[in-house]
Amino acid sequence: MASMKALIAEDDATSRIVLDTVLRKWGYEVVSASDGNEAWTLSQEPDAPKLLILDWMMPGMDGIEVCRRIRQNARSDPPYVILLTSLGRKEDLLTGFEAGADDYVTKPFDRDELRARVNAGSRILELQSAMKARVTELEDALAHISTLQGILPICMHCHKIRNDQESWEKLESYLQHHSDVQFSHGLCPECLATYYPKPEEEKGGV
Repeated sequence: MASMKALIAEDDATSRIVLDTVLRKWGYEVVSASDGNEAWTLSQEPDAPKLLILDWMMPGMDGIEVCRRIRQNARSDPPYVILLTSLGRKEDLLTGFEAGADDYVTKPFDRDELRARVNAGSRILELQSAMKARVTELEDALAHISTLQGILPICMHCHKIRNDQESWEKLESYLQHHSDVQFSHGLCPECLATYYPKPEEEKGGV
């Protein structure tokens, strides 16, 4: 399985290097940004990281604003956002969650706590990816199912169907064109008795 890509947005060079080092050690592919503007740009690329670790206080655009813009962008596969903050008051954390953050880690961060929260985010992203793949599979399956609805004109004698082009075609041909039905020919018991009677039945009928 390919390693998950993570974005680190941290204006302090030392903290950014430490985060980069530990995440790579844990098996992540890391992309780094030194300010909020760069983080926002990287988060909008086609192959943007799904796991984002954003410092709250950054020049240009802070982590809260980056998070808010990401949520307003409403992607079908939204990233998991962890805020790094030295603000520990309840009202500050509520501000972060209201902006769209999924989790937070207080600074200076504890590596074990950071790893636990990063792993939790990774599991959620993997579940979301699996669910999206399953939905795609179901949509593809439904795309191969053609539902016949409404009234079909059918000949009462030969059982041909009048199609959309106002011409008549065999019932099995019509069904094959409008669904994934495949026919295999056989004989029902009644037809078998009628068209292929046993010898004793033929004598009895004379």
